[in-house]
Amino acid sequence: MRTYQHDALDAWRAFGGKGVVVLPTGAGKTRLAIAALSRARTSALVLCPTRALLAQWRRELEQWYGGPVGIIGDGESSLERVTVMTFAGAYRRMDDLGDRFNLVVVDEVHHFSGAGAGEALEMCAAPYRMGLTATAPRPGSRGDQHLCAIVGPVVYELGVRDLAGSHLAPFHVPRICVRLEGDEADRYATLQRPFQMLQGAFRRAYPRADYAWILRAIARTPGGLQVVGDHHKAVDLATFPRAKRRMVASLIRRHRDDKTLVFTAFAEHAYTIAMDNLVPVITAEVNRAERDAILERFRDGRYRCLVSARVLNEGVDVPDANVAILVGGVLGTREFIQRVGRVLRPAPGKKALVYDLVTMDTDDDARSEARRRSLAA
Repeated sequence: MRTYQHDALDAWRAFGGKGVVVLPTGAGKTRLAIAALSRARTSALVLCPTRALLAQWRRELEQWYGGPVGIIGDGESSLERVTVMTFAGAYRRMDDLGDRFNLVVVDEVHHFSGAGAGEALEMCAAPYRMGLTATAPRPGSRGDQHLCAIVGPVVYELGVRDLAGSHLAPFHVPRICVRLEGDEADRYATLQRPFQMLQGAFRRAYPRADYAWILRAIARTPGGLQVVGDHHKAVDLATFPRAKRRMVASLIRRHRDDKTLVFTAFAEHAYTIAMDNLVPVITAEVNRAERDAILERFRDGRYRCLVSARVLNEGVDVPDANVAILVGGVLGTREFIQRVGRVLRPAPGKKALVYDLVTMDTDDDARSEARRRSLAA
């Protein structure tokens, strides 16, 4: 392992085998966890959020562990001394299986930082717990306190800036700005105006309210559901206008010899780009066999470009991808950092390029600015 991986493992052990390790995508969190499993020599459960990660964890574990690897999720159900389970499987089965394991590793542990999200871990009796993430909740926040209670505190943390150029590929994030065309701008303004008026009123009355709270509050007002629905249509329009559609096609052609990942905010945008440019798409609707075949062809070079909405945001290993096109995102800074991280896995001579496509004078512009400030910090 690398020096910082040894340090992270030592820090986790110093905290009694409980805690969260924060490392950027591509920094080797999986190998760190496997080293912890190897040293613990005990029954272990690995939890991960998606079916794609389930398969990836099985492949990684089978390289190092001589026994059978159990799988619960994606149509399989086999329980072994070392088992990998999706979060959905944990919610369904942990009340029966929570006493079977002494060590639990939670990949993308930030998913359990929300109120009520930790029930599966609360039903797990494992005395040793390791959480892995690239985007931990803000220190001192409710999410941070919740993870501390069910997994442990942050015991080790490095950011992208700490490793870029050494253990991660150096990268550049050019911002490409487009504008809505006349009819799109008119429609955006019409759809967005009622929401902006109500949002302004609620912010003046409740200065500390966040976006999610304001959405719920507006939805409860007379006619509020229509206002929120129109707002979502405006977001959809700003996220993928005609100018972005043309720009994506141009960038895919420009980087036809690179390994390129295209990320969209919504699945329908991913399918549109896939049809426009005749490139494969991976969404939640794609079954396991097709998903695995697409990823394998991308890894061996038969495919040079993949389009995804959110499936590739977290954890999926695409080590030689060197170009990312961020068409749109609505899940905030965490999603942005995860997507940047998809192309930062190091390789000799590699320099990563991440295009951030932004629609000016819309909410898309404001979200982009917030994401870039967070990445810089």
